[in-house]
Amino acid sequence: MMYKKNKDNIVIFSLEHENKKENLLGQNFAKSLLEIIIKLEKESELKGVIILFTNNSFLSKYDVDSLIKFDKPDPCYEYIESQNAILRRIEKINVPVIAAIDGSISGLTIGLALACNYRISTHKKGLGFEFAEVKNGILPGYGSIARLTRIIGIEKSLDLLLNSYRFNVNEAIDFGFLDEFVSSKEDLIKRSTQWIKSNPNALQPWDLENFEFPHGGAHSSKNAALVSVYPAMIRKKTRGNFPAPETTLNIVVEGSLVDFETATRIESRFYTQLLMHKSTKNIISANWFQLKKIKAGASRPSSVPETSTQKIGVLGAGLMGHGIAYVSAKAGIDVVMVDISKSSVDKGLYRINNILQSEVKKQSISEKTSKEIIGRVTGTNEYSKLNGCDFIIEAVFEDQKLKGSVTVEAEKNILNPKVFASNTSTIPITNLAEKSNNPEKFIGVHFFSPVNRMKLVEIIKGKKTSKHTLAKAFDFAIKIGKIPIVVNDSRGFYTTRVFQRYAQEGMSLLIEGNHPVDIESAGKAAGFPVGPLAVIDEISIQLLADIRDQSIKELNIETESKSDAPWNEVIDFMLDDAKRPGRAHEKGFYEYPKNSEKYIWSGLAKRFQSSQKPMSQKEMVERFYFSQSIEAVRCLEEKVIESDVDANIGSIHGWGFPLFTGGVIQFANNYGLKKFRDKANQLCKAYGKRFSPPQLLESMIKNGEKSFK
Repeated sequence: MMYKKNKDNIVIFSLEHENKKENLLGQNFAKSLLEIIIKLEKESELKGVIILFTNNSFLSKYDVDSLIKFDKPDPCYEYIESQNAILRRIEKINVPVIAAIDGSISGLTIGLALACNYRISTHKKGLGFEFAEVKNGILPGYGSIARLTRIIGIEKSLDLLLNSYRFNVNEAIDFGFLDEFVSSKEDLIKRSTQWIKSNPNALQPWDLENFEFPHGGAHSSKNAALVSVYPAMIRKKTRGNFPAPETTLNIVVEGSLVDFETATRIESRFYTQLLMHKSTKNIISANWFQLKKIKAGASRPSSVPETSTQKIGVLGAGLMGHGIAYVSAKAGIDVVMVDISKSSVDKGLYRINNILQSEVKKQSISEKTSKEIIGRVTGTNEYSKLNGCDFIIEAVFEDQKLKGSVTVEAEKNILNPKVFASNTSTIPITNLAEKSNNPEKFIGVHFFSPVNRMKLVEIIKGKKTSKHTLAKAFDFAIKIGKIPIVVNDSRGFYTTRVFQRYAQEGMSLLIEGNHPVDIESAGKAAGFPVGPLAVIDEISIQLLADIRDQSIKELNIETESKSDAPWNEVIDFMLDDAKRPGRAHEKGFYEYPKNSEKYIWSGLAKRFQSSQKPMSQKEMVERFYFSQSIEAVRCLEEKVIESDVDANIGSIHGWGFPLFTGGVIQFANNYGLKKFRDKANQLCKAYGKRFSPPQLLESMIKNGEKSFK
């Protein structure tokens, strides 16, 4: 921690820890800050304070470890108020306090900056600010909303808080979050010192008599009109599943009608209510504790030392291949991208460059950085260029024979790769490893499309995959910024197998006579990004048929009966009769006109006529949840996946299982295992054995267990 008083009697401090990987703005935020405040209050002849926000010193972690433990509102409210009091104490030091910002900040760090009298930043490329809390289910906290609305006004505050977008220095100046910017860190301290000397009696605006909100209060005609439409907008966006946006709106409106002190108490009250909400606890549990556990390596072999990947080979420059090459190069890894022809390679390089130019346009990276990234990628149609790569990822079309031939050809040209990975979503890794000379080095690394945006990577262990191979694959995934879950080998593995249930249930509802519009609406109401029919169009109806047919062929099983798999009738109709294989062919369950939005194909309602007693949206939603949650429990039972944490995070970040549920396994926990079992039995009797409760569930209930852990 840096704390020094200069010759002008101005204290400069940063909450940066001596260990650069750590910071004091986490669960120790209040304690660390209070110690500094007490020290400041004891300073003689103090003229001012400069709080230095430097890169990596403020990682803006929330005090979730303290907040999540409360299960009753009163102690939670008291705790939040005690934290608010600490920032208020900064404002009462009676000397000017400057936020000198030399790095991107968000979360608690913004809260601290707002408590300062003046905010100055360097003008670095890429430096930005963000209120990301609301989209993660919580609030900025510590009176941040009360301060923000009084600094930049109600309209802009709602925009920043509810939309959670990142804003740069110029934007921050425009709407008043920043007061000014300078060119360098040296100028930052110099200008901060000048301002302190020129404003010895600085007070927060809300502590002055006759304070008025910038751009008008909540009762002004403009803001009143704005506030009146926000509830409907929020409800449309969240469907009532995420309470944080509505809570934020209530805080802004109610807090704007009272004095500052009362506003912060209102903020604390609403924050307490939010933290008591089940969905908030689910979001925090998934986004904080479980995600943290995964990234810490809970599923990684602990006996293997940390590994590093310097150069990889990517076999295939198509949809998945170029994406894998891009994220690897962006992480500083050299990449050799191989495809069958020069034109295929060129297309892959072109797509990578398009991603980079999009990032440059958004100012996420500079043009120089863009050139550095693309410079790490070597495109070629020669397998011999793979020699020297210590990690190979095969990313060709989902066909076992093709993947096998590519593996054989690649291994001819590689002396000693540490890992040979296949990007497959369905084909058993053990089967693919049969074509490898080193099955112990063979592993599945299943990326999700688009690779540059999707965070999850499903790592699949084959029967002969070694611990060292698993550790290497895990470390690689972490290095390229992905979230790795570890599963055992099985057809469809974990994510594809469970995710399919969402699509299949949508088609089952269609067979039963529910209108396609109602089905899609229920999917969105459940919290999925899109309805099940839209999902099928995106992944391709043909692919679902191929997976089904391949499973029947390789497992030597008969086609499931119509009652057990009603969706097969829909698949066959769409492919054989309607000739509508999906969005890639511009016709599936939806029509895709070139100059307007997609809409549901009218032929669906004609072929699958509506029932006289359509199912309620609530019932559809439950079927979506239960079909996936039951299959996830089966995966645990069969040891396809061994961790409820991996199962939950895989469902949220893999295919968009609603975050507010906490994930597929947490959904069962929240429902209550006995109630979950009983409901599954009801669904089984009504709709088929896919809803039958797994034996693992029955055993846990018999043993008195209350939840999956």
